[in-house]
Amino acid sequence: MSLETPLHKVQGLGSAHSGVTHFWRERVTAAALVPLSAWFVVSVVRLVGASEAEVAGYFQRPWNALLMGLFVILTCVHMTLGLQVVIDDYVHGTGQRIVLILLNRAFAWIIGGISLIALLRLAVG
Repeated sequence: MSLETPLHKVQGLGSAHSGVTHFWRERVTAAALVPLSAWFVVSVVRLVGASEAEVAGYFQRPWNALLMGLFVILTCVHMTLGLQVVIDDYVHGTGQRIVLILLNRAFAWIIGGISLIALLRLAVG
């Protein structure tokens, strides 16, 4: 006998009322990063020893710029999700937890934004 209402069972929400959204976001970003990481490693190996002009030319190709942009965005999202789990598990003070989660997100936004601006400048100019 379950104490859950039928609506609660259908929604799939646990006692935290959030379901498994965070879990699935981590898994989806990890799965998407597998081929993107392989592309990134191949790109880095191909560009070893290349001049700045050759690197800029590489990222001026639309597919390379798009894949690099996706790699940056998904890496920042995955990093944020993973660090949030660590913060939730190991930081016990509510105030400290909130501050660290906000710093985590701010760091990801700053790093992602700077990376995307640099990529845009390479791709356009």
